[in-house]
Amino acid sequence: MKITQIRNATIIIEIDQGRILIDPMLSRKSTLPKLKYYKSKHRNPLVELPEAFEELKGSIEYAMITHCQKGHFDHLDRAGVRWLEKNNIKTFCTLHDYSYLNKKGINTQLLKDKCSPFFNGTVEQVPAKHTTGWLTPFMEHGTGYYIKLPNQPSLYLMGDTILTDDIRQFVAINQPDYIVAPTGKAQFDIGAPLLLNEEEILELASLSEGKIIANHMDALDHCRITRSDLSALVKKHDLLKKFVIPNDGETLIING
Repeated sequence: MKITQIRNATIIIEIDQGRILIDPMLSRKSTLPKLKYYKSKHRNPLVELPEAFEELKGSIEYAMITHCQKGHFDHLDRAGVRWLEKNNIKTFCTLHDYSYLNKKGINTQLLKDKCSPFFNGTVEQVPAKHTTGWLTPFMEHGTGYYIKLPNQPSLYLMGDTILTDDIRQFVAINQPDYIVAPTGKAQFDIGAPLLLNEEEILELASLSEGKIIANHMDALDHCRITRSDLSALVKKHDLLKKFVIPNDGETLIING
């Protein structure tokens, strides 16, 4: 299995059956709105797509969406919608997003059950929670995906989430070989963080026996933890061997 970090939450997973594009935010640099206004000088995304996407996009056959409504353009923007529709990409999604994506002309593949067939294995939906406090009802909380395929490492895509009791229990029981974690600590000008904060990142590492692949950094103006920050944090706590922090465009080969 290979995982290529594209930008923010957008990644490409390569399995025996083909390449799967996760949460496509494909807009050019600075063409999307700010997500933080106080002292923010730049529109989103802060960086361009890496050359790796241009090299791989022609061989992408599938996509998967964790959440996309209520203005969550950082997981599916208009450029992503156009690309999925134009290329007739079979796009896996939850029942919640199925009609929404169908109306946009996307070739949608419904994951109807909590645990659904996925190629020659399974994919389990793990509820995600985007924040706490008064912002909670205004957010689109989405889902994570736990992918298990024969002769491949198990992979948990957390989606956009904080560390909830359900996720704590899920990780402790299932112990995925790899977890793709949203370590950017996204936060608006007001309200609680929308993604894992420093304490939750460290707690996730203590719960998991597998490797943690960090993303959701250095691409949006409201993400408060950078790759440099995360490297310093895990080094301070002697967790460098636990984390993989890929750059945009970098491909990881992962083994069980």
